[in-house]
This record gives sequence, C-alpha cells and structure tokens, in this order.
Amino acid sequence: MSKKFLTLLATAAVFALPAFAQEKVKVGVSGGDGEAIWQEVKELAKKDGIDVQIVVFNDYLLPNEALNAGDLDANAFQHKPFLENQIKAKGYKIVPIADTVVAPIGLYSNKVKTVAELKNGATVGIPNDPSNGGRALLLLQAQGLVKLKDGVGILPTVLDITENKRDLKLRELDAAQLPRSLQDLDAAVINTNYALQANLNPSKDAIAIEAAKGNPYGNIIAVREGDKDKPVFKKLVASYQNETIRAFILDKFKGAQIPVF
Repeated sequence: MSKKFLTLLATAAVFALPAFAQEKVKVGVSGGDGEAIWQEVKELAKKDGIDVQIVVFNDYLLPNEALNAGDLDANAFQHKPFLENQIKAKGYKIVPIADTVVAPIGLYSNKVKTVAELKNGATVGIPNDPSNGGRALLLLQAQGLVKLKDGVGILPTVLDITENKRDLKLRELDAAQLPRSLQDLDAAVINTNYALQANLNPSKDAIAIEAAKGNPYGNIIAVREGDKDKPVFKKLVASYQNETIRAFILDKFKGAQIPVF
C-alpha cells in the first residue's frame, strides 16, 4: 500500500468524523436587557461546546415554575431575595450558582421632574411581589418619603410604614404592569428590565434611583439543586463571568446594569 494512498485514507477518515455535538442548555431569561446579555453569552458558550437555548419570559413567576418542573435547565432573571422568597412560598429546590448583574431600581414619573415635586396625597405604584415591593419601600424611605419600622431588613411591607408625612397612596401592582400604569399614577417604582422595555433610561429618566454599591439585590444564575455540580454549568458560568461580557454590559447599559462578578 503506497504512502500516498495511506495519506489519502487518513484524510478521508478525518473528514468522516461526526461533528462535535454541543450540549444543550435551556436558560430562562427576562426580555430586553436580560435577553441582550444572554445573546452575547450564547456566542461565547458555543466555543466551549454549549448550545444555549434562550427562553424569554415577561413575568417574574413562570421562570422558576418552569425550572422547578424541568422545562428549563437554568434561569437568570431574578435577584437573591426574590428567589429566597419564592423558595419559602413554593418549596422550590432551586439554588443560585453565580452572580451576574445588579440593576438599580428606580422611581419614575410622567408628572414631576423631582421627588420634591410629589404633592401630598400623590399615588405611587410599587411592585406587588414581596421582594420587589420591599425594595421599592426601601427606596422611598431613602428619599425621605416614608419611614419604616426599625429592623425590617430587606423585605418590608406597607404594614411596616410608621410615617408617611405626604400621605402617599401606595398602589401595589404587578411589576410588569407598572410602566403601562405610569400615566395613571403620579410616580412608580419600576424594575430596570421593565423600565428599559418601556424606553425608560434609569440614568436619565428616574427621579430617584437605588444605590449600586452594597446593593443586596444582585441577580443570579439559578439551577435545580440536584444539578448544581454538573460540569456544564461551570462552563456556562465561565461564559457569563468574563471580561467580554463585563465590557458589553458596561458599554450597552450605561449603568442601568452593573456587573457583580
């Protein structure tokens, strides 16, 4: 058998090898900013043999239900206090495996330009879920609009308000509805992903915004408890927590999303 023939045979064998099979990972994310970031992560993950399949959600309840039921492999839409509250309420066996971003929540208004302009009796919308509602109340307290009981931590409720000098009327609404309801309110505390979807820029349009430093509401990647040590998720985290993604977030969102890794 000639050397030339052996070389041709070896070459043919190489081309006959099956394509490298990528491991599929279905990740639930929020629309808008979350989806944009994960499209970048998807491209990086390909290089490490992961086919990230992005599933977009437009509410805060379905992604954990889907993950817990096995319809997703991971999700990345929520901060730690929200997940902790969901676990307590629903009994989910879901755990965080990595930090992603913090998105400072803001107070928005179509009727006033500053917090000082809010009149007595103004109606202010806040999210109706415990973790984001508490977050909204803490922002209102930081602006001197209400005072909360000492020691309430990061999950206060409207029942914890001890002082409301401007007699603000607080309306608890689904977080996703707040941007659409802004025209009927004097102001509303809106989560950043929903603000961006409504073309509200936190750094320009918010009349008050949460501090980023020391913020306990950092977002996470979460998986089912039994899957947390799978090698594929270590690769997924590495695809997110790198300088390419950090630079993209800082350039794209201009402070509306801040990397916490």
